[in-house]
Amino acid sequence: MVHVAIVGSGIAGLFTALQLADAGHTVTIITKKRTKDSSTNWAQGGIAAILDTTNHDGIASHIKDTITAGDGRCDEDVVRMVVEQAHLRIKDLVSYGVDFQKESDGRYSTAREGGHSEHRILHSKDATGKEIERALIKKSESHQRIKILANTLAIDLIRKDYSNPEHGVVGLWCYDQISKKIQTIRCDVAILATGGVGVLWEKTTNPDVATGDGIGMAHRFGAQIKDMAFVQFHPTASTLKEHRPFLVTEALRGHGAVLLDSAGLDAWMKDCKDSSEEKPSPELYSFTLEYSSMGSLATRDVLARAIDTVLKRTGDDCVYLITSHLNAEELDDQFPTMSKHLREFGLKLGVDPIPVSPAAHYMVGGIKVNEYGQSYLRGTQQFIPSLYAIGEVACTGMHGANRLASNSLLEAVVYAYNAAQHIIEHHRTSYEGEIPDWRADGLEQLKEHAPLRNDLKSLQHAMFNEVGIVRTNQRLYRAERRVELLEKEIDLIWESSIPTRELIELRNLVLVGKLVIQDAIDQKENCGLHYNTDFVG
Repeated sequence: MVHVAIVGSGIAGLFTALQLADAGHTVTIITKKRTKDSSTNWAQGGIAAILDTTNHDGIASHIKDTITAGDGRCDEDVVRMVVEQAHLRIKDLVSYGVDFQKESDGRYSTAREGGHSEHRILHSKDATGKEIERALIKKSESHQRIKILANTLAIDLIRKDYSNPEHGVVGLWCYDQISKKIQTIRCDVAILATGGVGVLWEKTTNPDVATGDGIGMAHRFGAQIKDMAFVQFHPTASTLKEHRPFLVTEALRGHGAVLLDSAGLDAWMKDCKDSSEEKPSPELYSFTLEYSSMGSLATRDVLARAIDTVLKRTGDDCVYLITSHLNAEELDDQFPTMSKHLREFGLKLGVDPIPVSPAAHYMVGGIKVNEYGQSYLRGTQQFIPSLYAIGEVACTGMHGANRLASNSLLEAVVYAYNAAQHIIEHHRTSYEGEIPDWRADGLEQLKEHAPLRNDLKSLQHAMFNEVGIVRTNQRLYRAERRVELLEKEIDLIWESSIPTRELIELRNLVLVGKLVIQDAIDQKENCGLHYNTDFVG
């Protein structure tokens, strides 16, 4: 029996915990807030999966769509492995109590989203992530071998030999947000399942826990970080004044919703008013057709750039998602989460145009791992013993340069299963040696730091404006200079201050921002989510 520490309580962390605990291992889940405060809980769309293993065309189509979206950067072996495991992992989720929506004949209901050539998205209305979290949390909280530490923020991984990361992980230093004390947590295996880093940008669809903690910890430990230039901006986040962006699920466009700019909306509404016959399709008026034959169902990178271009040209704050040509009652039934959210702002699905614009959504890059979630030592092809990464924090090769919608939950659960099985088969002994306390030699001399809110805002503003959807070399180098200055300041504060959540997160955000900028500068061509106008023409 070994003890496993899992940092993060989304689908990846919880699923792995249950697999390990059922096999007889003990697990501690470390989560920054409550277990349900994860990006999984915010996932509206669903999980892409072909359940019929005899449907070879469907499996081949899912693989092709994934590789096409990834713009030539996907690892085809990884894509095939994940897609072909889908039916098994869906069965596992159902066995844990996840309730996917079904049709009247008992078959699972499937939706279509941008970049998908057919309907293959399993869902629970428009709150699939919330349903998955509900079931996995319920199972985890009742499991005798799983201990959950809520309101606990991991700071750093502890090495067996502090001068040599090749010797692996023996524990973590964590910040207890209730007691304000540092905890030293011993473990034989550490799994990073900390999610993404959307908070690095001014506008994001992510929860406030998405601050890149896993990538920061792994990089400081010596792990290899890969493909950080590829940051997915979701094209349709609600743009409602004085309120944070709210994800408008891709499934709404799969259901028939159409993107129009202000000129297209005016023209369509005028022609609808003047027409005595059947109203014209709004898709005919969509600016998206200038960028892709798939129109409003193009992949996220294409649509985000298209919207960004339109907004810069017109000076508008948003474009509009049109649903008034669709059945309002059916929309309310299929998308209750979105319907409720819009009603709070006096808008109604099937009636009112929804103002939307892009917001930071998903980190395609991350900690480089193999098919079992094992992390690599930086600059080598050697694995770091006892350090795994799964979910959004990991770079598996599945997504290439751009993630296909609803592939993330599938990738997370497949890699969670693979990591758990690898640990069960290969880790059998516990580490009994001494591990150091955090800063034991100077903890009492630390002082309180000044507020850091302005530093965070400065970082977010620089990243959104200089390292956003469309980039230039000049903007990237400008962002690099700004972040380097901020990094030096935060390092000085870190060395002399009592840790707080604010400081721990900002330390990680600055480091991850630097990694994103460096990788963006190193790119020599446009690919997927990285688009530099200096490479155009």
